[in-house]
Amino acid sequence: MIVVTGGAGFIGSNIVKGLNKDGIKEILIVDNLKNSRKHLNLNALEFYDFVDKEDFINNLGKFGNIELMFHEGACSNTLETDGRYMMRNNYEYSKLLLNYALDKSIRFIYASSASVYGLGKNGFKEEKRSEYPLNIYAFSKFLFDQYVRRVALGDNSTQVVGLRYFNVYGPNEHHKGKMASVIYHFHNQIQDDGTIKLFEGSDKFKRDFVYIGCVVKVNLFFMNNPEISGIFNVGTGRAESFLKVAQIMQSLYPNVRIEFVKFPEELKGKYQTFTQANLDKLRSAGYTKEFTPIEIGIKKYVEILNSTGGVLIG
Repeated sequence: MIVVTGGAGFIGSNIVKGLNKDGIKEILIVDNLKNSRKHLNLNALEFYDFVDKEDFINNLGKFGNIELMFHEGACSNTLETDGRYMMRNNYEYSKLLLNYALDKSIRFIYASSASVYGLGKNGFKEEKRSEYPLNIYAFSKFLFDQYVRRVALGDNSTQVVGLRYFNVYGPNEHHKGKMASVIYHFHNQIQDDGTIKLFEGSDKFKRDFVYIGCVVKVNLFFMNNPEISGIFNVGTGRAESFLKVAQIMQSLYPNVRIEFVKFPEELKGKYQTFTQANLDKLRSAGYTKEFTPIEIGIKKYVEILNSTGGVLIG
């Protein structure tokens, strides 16, 4: 059996969809449905059972023969200020799962984040000198990566893979609120009054935007290559400006205006103005597939947004 924590969330539900496409249905989804809208992400999926995240962690060992865990569950709110909550939810919970997986020789593929690189002053390579988190969310991911390096990588025979996602966009992120991608927010702004609102300086703010379908393919690559362990970047290797994203979307809708607004004070010093994945390590591991260009990825996503509101239904 395969466990997907965060399986009702954005990336987790897409991973389950990818597993289903490969004929895999013996899947246990672990999540928290306090936000009940997340159930929409489960409607089109095939899986064995669902269990609440607290019931799962409190009853490890009672869910049958687990071969692999995709650990995607986390609080992803980069504006969260309750450090105690963030560390319990993202760091301590992850440690419990990892240690259980290592004890039972369960392969473990988990979600890290490009946020660990902070401002990226020392580049975006999977090494300690490049890492300097700017908020407690990023710190929780950073600290777990350090823990993995210390206890799980090296001589351990059980596969452990950390994937540092850059700016992921695509269907099934409708429940994420402020943490949804700019593409999702721009779509809603267009539907509201035909105006995309950008921060001043967005022609210079650049991120590595990666389509969710590509993220799923990387996860499945490591599932199918159990001999590979390590921490790897998952992005396109290309940095694109927020202005370019807005202009692509402007071309896909009629009568769209772009308006510039003042940069928020609360984000100053906490905002990554540039990210670009270094893919050398991922390529060296044998991953050869190309990443979807942003023009194509946004077009795919906009079609889904216009047809279903951004939810995968088939």
